[in-house]
Amino acid sequence: MKIRRLGIPAIALAAAGALMLSGCASGDATPAEGDTAAIITTNGSEPQNPLIPTNTTETGGGKIATSIFAGLVSYNAKGETENEVAKSIESDDAQNWTVTLNDGWEFTNGEAVTANSFVDAWNFGAKFSNAQSASYFFDDIVGFDYEADSELTGLKVVDDSTFTVELASPEADWPLRLGYTAFMPLPSAAYDDMEAFGEDPIGNGPYMLAKKGAWEHEVKMDLVTNPDYDGVRKPANGGLTFVFYASMDAAYADVQGGNLDVLDAVPDAAFESYESDFPERFVNQPAAIFQGFNMPYYLEHWSGEEGKLRRAAISMSIDRKEITDVIFQGTRTPATDFTSPVIDGYSDSLKGAEVLEYNPEEAKAKWAEADKIAPYTGTFDLAYNSDGGHAAWVDAVTNSIKNTLGIEAIGKPYPTFAAALDDRAADKLTGGTRAGWQGDYPSLYNFLAPLYQTGAGSNYEDYTSPEFDALLKKGAAASSVEDATAKYQEAQEVLLADLPTIPLWYSNVTGVWSESVEGVVFGWDSVPLYSDITKSE
Repeated sequence: MKIRRLGIPAIALAAAGALMLSGCASGDATPAEGDTAAIITTNGSEPQNPLIPTNTTETGGGKIATSIFAGLVSYNAKGETENEVAKSIESDDAQNWTVTLNDGWEFTNGEAVTANSFVDAWNFGAKFSNAQSASYFFDDIVGFDYEADSELTGLKVVDDSTFTVELASPEADWPLRLGYTAFMPLPSAAYDDMEAFGEDPIGNGPYMLAKKGAWEHEVKMDLVTNPDYDGVRKPANGGLTFVFYASMDAAYADVQGGNLDVLDAVPDAAFESYESDFPERFVNQPAAIFQGFNMPYYLEHWSGEEGKLRRAAISMSIDRKEITDVIFQGTRTPATDFTSPVIDGYSDSLKGAEVLEYNPEEAKAKWAEADKIAPYTGTFDLAYNSDGGHAAWVDAVTNSIKNTLGIEAIGKPYPTFAAALDDRAADKLTGGTRAGWQGDYPSLYNFLAPLYQTGAGSNYEDYTSPEFDALLKKGAAASSVEDATAKYQEAQEVLLADLPTIPLWYSNVTGVWSESVEGVVFGWDSVPLYSDITKSE
């Protein structure tokens, strides 16, 4: 998800017997001590789009959508799957799957959650004319078409509690992705007016909108607990308020002042002090977050052989170690690939990874070689969202580029994440753009396909490589974890040669919370487990 410790799961093909993911779907967690009616306040950002699950692919909307909706499975703090609506997800061959639902699930309007609730939602999300940003998550289901409206013929409703899924090829880890927002169910009322539904979504998750119009754009969104929810994320509080801050500095000040309960991103300016400011009320732990920046292929100088040379030169002109030491105070690690060290299959020894090392002389040489093809003039700018606390590192990166290559390089701030994404989607960038990624589900594949596969929804800068696409497909269809990992690593070596993204570093989640709350746990994806948080009166 634009901005989650495990990689391809141990759902490996057996020589005999069925593949299965099954377990208890109803939650019986005992609420922790505290006021169970208390509302927990936390930071957020204005969602880019109306909250339609298949069109919510950024973190601001994602944190809210996963609170409102419950899918077939959800993820615990370690990134392990736990059944929610699903009673079982089974296959004998990893290609033909049978999904059986638990009884008793309802949307907050009283409509039953059935097999059709999933099948219809997935078909809507995959339909070409609906232009859903997460449509590519369905491209492995038979019938998917990137360029035409077509039904997912691989989906069949057996009865109210059962449906089957036929994949284009075997995928042993397919169930792992089913906790992502794109795979959430929708009530039939959504199809009357999908955009209006996205403003006041009706879900089946642990929380629901406090009232119609609870989304105050650019301000906040108020959620209360869903009294009929009985899944594995049973809230120990009364609800959530996501406050949309213009800056992380303002959010940090509010936690210090007791006006915000939980903050999941410490601003740069507080890296030296947050542990002492919040003794025993902070977290600094690895998370599945990758940070880099992209250069659009539609811009002059950034495609073909010239573009490849300039991308390598820019990458080798950045002193990642110095920036992570000085700016981030040990809360970031210089990148060696395009994934995350907490994802199974991560590597620090890929062929071509030397392009991610600081090498001023080689950077200058490649830049000069590119200038022989077409001289570069003007200013290199790097776009970022001001509401995400990125100014300090963007300044450091552009200064490193400027000092190494002898060109003008500056940051280009946007007021909000949504505004920055809008210009990316509309091909209106004038230079580079911050391109962070927070894992949607714990797999190497999720760090690669959504961003770099031809036509993928988050491939805003139009990268395309038949070689990369072919390796990705071979990895997805592999019958063992080892074979899949090998193909994904080969695919990353293609990325290291092309550099559609300039990898920078991996992020830890650094968060703090007020004295009034307890039970704060941050998950594998850096998002707090909101349902576990309690608050004293």
